[in-house]
Amino acid sequence: MGDALFRFATAGSVDDGKSTLVGRLLHDSKAILADQLESVARTSAERGFGGEPGAIDFALLTDGLRAEREQGITIDVAYRYFSTGRRSFILADCPGHVQYTRNMVTGATTADAVVVLVDARKGVLEQTRRHLAVVQLLRVPHVIVAVNKIDLLAYAQSAFDTVAADVTALTRELGLPEAHVIPVSALAGDNIVARSANTPWYTGPALLELLESLPSLDELETELEALRMPVQLVVRPQGALAPDVDAESYRDYRAFAGRIASGTVRVGDEVQVFPGGATTTVTGIDAGAVQLDAASAPQSVSLRLADEIDAARGAVIAASGSLPTPRRELEAALFQLDARPLTPGARVLVKTGTSTVQALITAVHGRRDLATLELQPADRLDANDIGQVALKLSAELPVEPYAEHRRAGAFLVIHPQDGATLAAAIVTPPAA
Repeated sequence: MGDALFRFATAGSVDDGKSTLVGRLLHDSKAILADQLESVARTSAERGFGGEPGAIDFALLTDGLRAEREQGITIDVAYRYFSTGRRSFILADCPGHVQYTRNMVTGATTADAVVVLVDARKGVLEQTRRHLAVVQLLRVPHVIVAVNKIDLLAYAQSAFDTVAADVTALTRELGLPEAHVIPVSALAGDNIVARSANTPWYTGPALLELLESLPSLDELETELEALRMPVQLVVRPQGALAPDVDAESYRDYRAFAGRIASGTVRVGDEVQVFPGGATTTVTGIDAGAVQLDAASAPQSVSLRLADEIDAARGAVIAASGSLPTPRRELEAALFQLDARPLTPGARVLVKTGTSTVQALITAVHGRRDLATLELQPADRLDANDIGQVALKLSAELPVEPYAEHRRAGAFLVIHPQDGATLAAAIVTPPAA
């Protein structure tokens, strides 16, 4: 596990205590600067928070702009960075309002785990279903459900067991991996960083313990998935030679630079290059001026190849025999982000990896009912809709079903005139 970067998103319905939970997590893991903590403590005292001297409103550590706080809402995805002795984290804090499904999609797309908050007094709500439906569609590897405010129910095991049973039934219905369900009190700090004596009936890990121990997507993909590296740049000699550089090898140097999306590459490996499907051998791996024997996702490296390959930005280097059949027609689940509706006949750009091609929306098959995940008839998609569409591309792309390859199966839909991101999308089998 080591110090691998772990990305997780938090989501919950309004007033479930999500901001307090995130603030408590940052505070108790000692990820808050002293001056920030002092400011929050001062503001808490001015507002008479908790009725006790020294009580801290942990939500102030994460709430957004002052205007948002005054309205009682937080609307943007806020990214927080913090580290413990075991791991570094990126936390995407997603708002809970129904109309901000798009932010949930933004936060969960690259997440290794999603922490969904449920109020122990209210149980599973429609918005809980919405969040878990998005998690299912995006194939987030790990699902954690934090049953919050258990202190307000006198730490009753029966109350937790009821919610846990409902969560288990819902995850099975949606086809999700088994959820980790944890009883917590964000306000009191129970089971956030350390296990609480107030819940002796709970024998699982605290939230932070679990986040420190789960394998990240990069770790899972490095072990399980074949090499994929979208080419960002072809590196050739430029400028004057340094006195100690061999002129002949300098002039002959040619490498393909990019960020490894999945898998591992070693010197001597046989690889295939899209477009064209040519097969060649890796003769060198460079990370800046350092030569490596091997590299894995998500490292950024330059690969030297045995043969002269005609490839440019947008090419993909893959493990030999694993390159998918390039496609010009796609079926996709589409998460509409822009306020402008998407309709059949719309001309758009599709961006995947380092490639961008023109495309046409040939059909809108329908939109998902997020209470049931069923596809309902629709002839357009509006902001926050999750729909099923067909696209035709102007050039072939080596995309794969998202269920088989999370990174190679995801793409953006972009407005061709103003460059705005219209939607995020994932490659799916044809609509049923």
